[in-house]
Amino acid sequence: MFSATRILPVMRAVAGRRLFHASAPAFVKIGDRIPDIELVENSPGNKVSLAKELTGKGLIIGVPAAFSPSCSENHIPGYVNSPKLKDAGKVFVVSVNDPFVMKAWGKVLDPSGSSGIRFLGDPSVAFTKALDVSFDGASIFGGDRSKRYVLVIEDGAVKEAHVEPDNTGLSVSAAEKVL
Repeated sequence: MFSATRILPVMRAVAGRRLFHASAPAFVKIGDRIPDIELVENSPGNKVSLAKELTGKGLIIGVPAAFSPSCSENHIPGYVNSPKLKDAGKVFVVSVNDPFVMKAWGKVLDPSGSSGIRFLGDPSVAFTKALDVSFDGASIFGGDRSKRYVLVIEDGAVKEAHVEPDNTGLSVSAAEKVL
Protein backbone atom coordinates (compact mmCIF):
# COMPACT_ATOMS: atom_id res chain seq x y z
CA MET A 1 0.00 0.00 0.00
CA PHE A 2 1.24 3.48 -0.88
CA SER A 3 1.18 6.19 1.70
CA ALA A 4 0.78 9.91 1.08
CA THR A 5 4.20 10.56 2.60
CA ARG A 6 5.80 8.37 -0.09
CA ILE A 7 3.73 9.52 -3.09
CA LEU A 8 3.67 13.29 -2.51
CA PRO A 9 7.44 13.77 -2.97
CA VAL A 10 7.31 11.82 -6.24
CA MET A 11 4.30 13.83 -7.47
CA ARG A 12 6.08 17.10 -6.62
CA ALA A 13 9.21 16.01 -8.46
CA VAL A 14 7.25 15.06 -11.58
CA ALA A 15 5.17 18.26 -11.48
CA GLY A 16 8.34 20.36 -11.33
CA ARG A 17 9.77 18.83 -14.51
CA ARG A 18 9.06 19.98 -18.00
CA LEU A 19 7.66 16.90 -19.64
CA PHE A 20 8.22 16.07 -23.29
CA HIS A 21 5.35 16.86 -25.59
CA ALA A 22 4.87 17.10 -29.33
CA SER A 23 2.33 19.91 -29.49
CA ALA A 24 2.89 22.62 -32.06
CA PRO A 25 4.04 26.09 -30.98
CA ALA A 26 1.14 28.41 -30.18
CA PHE A 27 2.22 31.42 -32.23
CA VAL A 28 0.22 32.97 -35.04
CA LYS A 29 -1.14 30.52 -37.58
CA ILE A 30 -2.99 30.35 -40.88
CA GLY A 31 -6.56 31.62 -40.58
CA ASP A 32 -5.90 33.88 -37.59
CA ARG A 33 -7.37 37.38 -37.85
CA ILE A 34 -5.05 40.35 -37.43
CA PRO A 35 -5.46 41.78 -33.91
CA ASP A 36 -7.01 45.24 -33.75
CA ILE A 37 -4.21 46.78 -31.70
CA GLU A 38 -2.83 50.21 -32.46
CA LEU A 39 0.76 50.60 -33.60
CA VAL A 40 2.49 53.94 -34.15
CA GLU A 41 3.86 55.49 -37.33
CA ASN A 42 6.31 58.43 -37.38
CA SER A 43 5.08 59.92 -34.06
CA PRO A 44 3.28 58.70 -30.92
CA GLY A 45 0.03 60.40 -31.96
CA ASN A 46 -0.21 58.69 -35.36
CA LYS A 47 -2.00 55.42 -34.52
CA VAL A 48 -2.34 52.63 -37.08
CA SER A 49 -4.46 49.48 -36.83
CA LEU A 50 -3.30 46.76 -39.20
CA ALA A 51 -6.67 45.01 -38.74
CA LYS A 52 -8.24 48.06 -40.42
CA GLU A 53 -5.44 48.66 -42.93
CA LEU A 54 -5.15 45.09 -44.21
CA THR A 55 -8.62 44.32 -45.52
CA GLY A 56 -7.24 43.10 -48.84
CA LYS A 57 -3.81 41.73 -49.69
CA GLY A 58 -0.61 42.54 -47.80
CA LEU A 59 2.40 41.60 -45.71
CA ILE A 60 3.38 42.16 -42.12
CA ILE A 61 7.13 41.83 -41.69
CA GLY A 62 8.15 41.48 -38.05
CA VAL A 63 11.73 42.09 -36.98
CA PRO A 64 13.59 41.89 -33.65
CA ALA A 65 15.11 45.37 -33.86
CA ALA A 66 15.44 48.35 -36.16
CA PHE A 67 19.04 49.06 -37.19
CA SER A 68 20.23 45.56 -36.19
CA PRO A 69 22.67 44.02 -38.71
CA SER A 70 20.56 41.23 -40.21
CA CYS A 71 17.41 43.38 -40.32
CA SER A 72 19.19 46.33 -41.95
CA GLU A 73 21.60 44.52 -44.25
CA ASN A 74 19.53 41.58 -45.50
CA HIS A 75 15.94 41.10 -44.36
CA ILE A 76 14.25 44.43 -45.10
CA PRO A 77 16.46 45.39 -48.09
CA GLY A 78 15.41 42.10 -49.69
CA TYR A 79 11.81 43.35 -49.69
CA VAL A 80 12.61 46.98 -50.56
CA ASN A 81 14.61 45.84 -53.62
CA SER A 82 12.37 42.99 -54.78
CA PRO A 83 10.61 43.47 -58.12
CA LYS A 84 7.86 41.16 -56.78
CA LEU A 85 7.00 43.56 -53.93
CA LYS A 86 4.51 45.48 -56.10
CA ASP A 87 2.28 42.38 -56.21
CA ALA A 88 2.25 41.90 -52.40
CA GLY A 89 -0.34 44.57 -51.56
CA LYS A 90 0.16 46.84 -48.55
CA VAL A 91 3.42 46.11 -46.75
CA PHE A 92 4.26 46.97 -43.14
CA VAL A 93 7.43 46.43 -41.11
CA VAL A 94 6.74 46.11 -37.38
CA SER A 95 9.35 46.24 -34.63
CA VAL A 96 9.36 46.68 -30.87
CA ASN A 97 10.79 50.17 -31.24
CA ASP A 98 9.40 53.68 -30.82
CA PRO A 99 7.94 55.49 -33.85
CA PHE A 100 10.89 57.89 -34.13
CA VAL A 101 13.37 55.04 -34.51
CA MET A 102 11.12 53.33 -37.06
CA LYS A 103 10.76 56.56 -39.07
CA ALA A 104 14.54 57.07 -39.12
CA TRP A 105 15.15 53.43 -40.06
CA GLY A 106 12.62 53.64 -42.90
CA LYS A 107 14.42 56.71 -44.29
CA VAL A 108 17.75 54.86 -44.20
CA LEU A 109 16.43 51.71 -45.92
CA ASP A 110 14.10 53.39 -48.42
CA PRO A 111 15.18 57.06 -48.69
CA SER A 112 12.77 57.94 -51.49
CA GLY A 113 9.89 55.93 -50.01
CA SER A 114 9.38 54.40 -53.44
CA SER A 115 8.87 50.86 -52.15
CA GLY A 116 5.66 51.86 -50.38
CA ILE A 117 6.68 49.93 -47.26
CA ARG A 118 5.48 51.53 -44.03
CA PHE A 119 7.53 51.24 -40.82
CA LEU A 120 5.52 50.89 -37.60
CA GLY A 121 6.55 50.81 -33.96
CA ASP A 122 5.12 48.47 -31.34
CA PRO A 123 6.76 50.04 -28.27
CA SER A 124 4.38 48.39 -25.78
CA VAL A 125 4.88 44.94 -27.40
CA ALA A 126 1.06 44.57 -27.36
CA PHE A 127 0.70 43.69 -31.07
CA THR A 128 3.66 41.32 -30.98
CA LYS A 129 2.35 39.54 -27.89
CA ALA A 130 -1.16 39.30 -29.37
CA LEU A 131 0.35 37.39 -32.30
CA ASP A 132 2.34 35.30 -29.80
CA VAL A 133 5.62 36.03 -31.56
CA SER A 134 7.50 37.70 -28.71
CA PHE A 135 10.61 36.35 -27.04
CA ASP A 136 12.78 37.39 -24.11
CA GLY A 137 15.53 39.42 -25.76
CA ALA A 138 16.84 41.03 -22.57
CA SER A 139 20.39 39.73 -22.99
CA ILE A 140 20.79 41.42 -26.40
CA PHE A 141 18.01 43.99 -26.83
CA GLY A 142 17.18 44.93 -23.24
CA GLY A 143 13.68 43.43 -23.12
CA ASP A 144 10.98 41.52 -24.95
CA ARG A 145 11.33 41.53 -28.73
CA SER A 146 9.60 40.16 -31.78
CA LYS A 147 10.60 36.98 -33.51
CA ARG A 148 11.53 37.53 -37.15
CA TYR A 149 8.49 36.68 -39.26
CA VAL A 150 6.45 37.51 -42.32
CA LEU A 151 2.69 37.11 -42.45
CA VAL A 152 1.00 37.02 -45.83
CA ILE A 153 -2.42 38.57 -45.29
CA GLU A 154 -5.56 38.20 -47.35
CA ASP A 155 -8.87 39.82 -46.36
CA GLY A 156 -7.69 40.51 -42.80
CA ALA A 157 -6.55 36.95 -42.07
CA VAL A 158 -3.22 35.14 -42.16
CA LYS A 159 -2.85 33.20 -45.41
CA GLU A 160 0.79 32.18 -44.78
CA ALA A 161 2.96 32.45 -41.66
CA HIS A 162 6.74 32.42 -42.05
CA VAL A 163 8.08 32.51 -38.47
CA GLU A 164 11.79 31.94 -37.89
CA PRO A 165 12.27 28.84 -35.72
CA ASP A 166 15.23 30.35 -33.86
CA ASN A 167 13.56 33.78 -33.37
CA THR A 168 16.15 35.90 -35.20
CA GLY A 169 17.54 33.85 -38.10
CA LEU A 170 16.75 34.45 -41.75
CA SER A 171 15.89 31.04 -43.15
CA VAL A 172 12.10 31.17 -43.80
CA SER A 173 11.17 34.86 -43.85
CA ALA A 174 13.52 36.22 -46.52
CA ALA A 175 11.93 38.01 -49.50
CA GLU A 176 13.05 35.36 -51.98
CA LYS A 177 11.27 32.67 -49.92
CA VAL A 178 8.03 34.62 -49.34
CA LEU A 179 7.41 36.67 -52.50
